[in-house]
Amino acid sequence: MPRIELRGLVKRFGRTVAISGLSALIEDRELFAVVGPTACGKTTLLRLIAGLIRPDKGKILFDGVVVNDLPPPARRVRMVFQGHDYALFPHLVVYHARRWSNLSFPLRLRNQGLREISRRVRRVTRRLGIDRNLFPRRPGELSEGQKQRVAVGKAIVLPPQILLLDEPLSHLDPPSRAKAREEIRELHRELGTTTVYVTHDLAEAFLLADRVAVMRAGRFEQVGTPREILDSPANRFVSDFVGSYLDSVRRAFVWR
Repeated sequence: MPRIELRGLVKRFGRTVAISGLSALIEDRELFAVVGPTACGKTTLLRLIAGLIRPDKGKILFDGVVVNDLPPPARRVRMVFQGHDYALFPHLVVYHARRWSNLSFPLRLRNQGLREISRRVRRVTRRLGIDRNLFPRRPGELSEGQKQRVAVGKAIVLPPQILLLDEPLSHLDPPSRAKAREEIRELHRELGTTTVYVTHDLAEAFLLADRVAVMRAGRFEQVGTPREILDSPANRFVSDFVGSYLDSVRRAFVWR
């Protein structure tokens, strides 16, 4: 799976600087979490890696190859969006064995056989707790939590080289969120997909990630293992950010 290198990325929207000279290295097969306050640039960073927008300055490299000019399909990246549609096709049902559907779409696009499609979809729906009674429904007939699960399933039913997750569990209730978090971590161990996981919840990042980046105003204030960030915050901002989640972070370390 690709190693992602970010070199001096800058992205502006008018007078607003969303990404400010950001550099980082995300290792092959790593689960890398990005945390930070609202509007610090987390989603913009994912969209840059996915190729949905281009940087004004800097380079994005996959395994040492600059991909700035590559369109999204050529990058072999899947992204689960934050929002109300989650990039689901509104006119397609969740899953149909013999027709185009949201969960089968990536597989049918690559001419997978019906038996293989069924096998992969069953595996993903079982892992993510997507009940069969949701299969005939369209996205507009699903709850926010159900949409999120289907969106994650659509992204991983054909494992990508790079998986980008933007607050993928934010609309799930606490028990479902805990179960889905375990499934994402287990799936990552199994598939080894290089994964960038954006969340505002530091405890969630600590539970899931190999390394965590704490972001502010378009740049990383600190990158390290959960233990490194907890024990040795790089500055006052990181210290205060960790402190605001201290009780939940301590509970996270009990579970790791």
